Amino acid sequence: MQKSTLRITGNKAILNVRERMCETPEELLASEKFRTVLDHCLNNLKAKESPLLEIFSGSIVDKQGTDDLVETLSLLVKYESKIVAHIFDGSSSFLKNTYQLTSFVEHLYDYWRHFDRFLINDSEGDRLDKRPYRTFNETIEHLTHLIRTIYRHIQENITGSHPTVYRQVPAGAEMAVISLPKEVSWPSENYRKLNSIPVIRQILIYPPLVIQQPMNKRTGDFKRIDHNPVDHTMLNPDDWLCFPARVGKFIIMVYFHITFFELGLSLCNLFQLAVDADLERKPDAVFIYGIQGNFMDGLTQYPTVFYNDEPNELFVGAIPGKPEFGYFGYLKKMILTLHNSIVMKARKLPFHGAMVKILLHGNKEATVLMIGDTGAGKSETLEAFRVLGEKYIRDMRIIADDMGSIELDQEGRPVGFGTEIGAFLRLDDLQPGYAYGHLDRSIIMNPSQVNARIVFPVTTYETITHGHHIDYILYANNYEDTDPGHPVIERFDSVEKAMNVFREGTVMSKGTTTSTGLVHSYFANIFGPPEYRELHEEIAGRYFESFFRTGIFVGQMRTRLGIPGNEATGPREAATELLRIIGITG
Repeated sequence: MQKSTLRITGNKAILNVRERMCETPEELLASEKFRTVLDHCLNNLKAKESPLLEIFSGSIVDKQGTDDLVETLSLLVKYESKIVAHIFDGSSSFLKNTYQLTSFVEHLYDYWRHFDRFLINDSEGDRLDKRPYRTFNETIEHLTHLIRTIYRHIQENITGSHPTVYRQVPAGAEMAVISLPKEVSWPSENYRKLNSIPVIRQILIYPPLVIQQPMNKRTGDFKRIDHNPVDHTMLNPDDWLCFPARVGKFIIMVYFHITFFELGLSLCNLFQLAVDADLERKPDAVFIYGIQGNFMDGLTQYPTVFYNDEPNELFVGAIPGKPEFGYFGYLKKMILTLHNSIVMKARKLPFHGAMVKILLHGNKEATVLMIGDTGAGKSETLEAFRVLGEKYIRDMRIIADDMGSIELDQEGRPVGFGTEIGAFLRLDDLQPGYAYGHLDRSIIMNPSQVNARIVFPVTTYETITHGHHIDYILYANNYEDTDPGHPVIERFDSVEKAMNVFREGTVMSKGTTTSTGLVHSYFANIFGPPEYRELHEEIAGRYFESFFRTGIFVGQMRTRLGIPGNEATGPREAATELLRIIGITG
């Protein structure tokens, strides 16, 4: 490779490619990048005092021995081991026990693949983003083929036999991006330093992708502070990337540090990547995820903060680059906090919930908004609804999976919008088999831990931004059981009663954060509204009056997801009752 670098940091291997890739096995094995991986692997084996090091003479690993190993492997790509022994004298110690050498090569191959592997195509001076498929094919596809070819040829030439089963496991990078410098139209000078950070234009991933996050849940909330994090932050272009996200109607520039590359790039399954035309205008918000140093210490109890730059009409979010913040929920929820703050400043109503348009036979349709906190049963009920109503429903279009906003049209009727094209769901709460049906597009996070998550696309950007008139607004109540006085779905008869339930935001925590038991959050939405409570009260009062004035069904739905033993039956019975109320079933 030329003018490229390989960095290994933690469990990540990041290959920055600025010109051409290695084209032959000999070129790759002679490269500094291969030597970096080999040395890293050997140091790991030395730390464990592994018997695999017995391939070296006297089990001593030094520069000369490593050079001889590289030369031996290079020859084994072309020749059988018995021939290599006559060509290169330095191969003798490695070939004295071919079984052991085979085990070492297998370990080296697996050691490389155990990293989360990223390939960054730096498009500076060459608009690779204008030919993305060709670029990805010439880099990530070529690298995958080259590494697998080297591995297989070496193993076959050592053993003198061929495998009976070939497993085409990903051997190159798991995620690749094309990035380039971009002159963003910032409103003031202090933001222009962000233009040194490469902006992602295209992403390629190999799903299903399994990621191990440092954390598996989120702590605390997002607090507004009175000074701009951008003024206290210096970003090294070699350590940062920018994901320009379309969040509903807004553009949020998300800058993430190398510490969190796997999380930042996973945004591609959740938010639409902005196109060139979007970047011609001023962004609506900035989010810096992974700030280095101690600047954020002591700002608030939890240093997950945002700032309202009123003169420049810009919001700025910031989260430290410490391991305890290495959870995708921090990334997603700060972005949505910024979205909600922008919405409220425009005197419109944000919501934390799921919205779906249901298209029925006979050209009937209904748009349902279920508001509730994480773990309230929104997504689970929608999935049960889809399964139970399959013979009555022509299509279900997800408008919002987790967050969105409501506006009033010219006639004063509420219209709903979404924010995300994807879903970030708990594996434990999904219907059996549901996740498997989406594996071909999914990113799976911490699958062996509590609160294991899956991220996959569920809708289109056009659907979430089109605007849909709302027919039903339901609070997702996951903590109350049902009885004659507490029906599965209860309709409110006044604005005051409705607002009291929504304002209380009661939910039985499902362990997705560090909160447990019965908890309360203002309008089931800690992501912005509590920081603008007076403004939000005025907006909510006006909008709830419009809900009742226009005849929208406003009530609560008891999903019982938080009651042990009802995790599956609760959402299913809620979905059955919703089908009846909409008029699909009797």
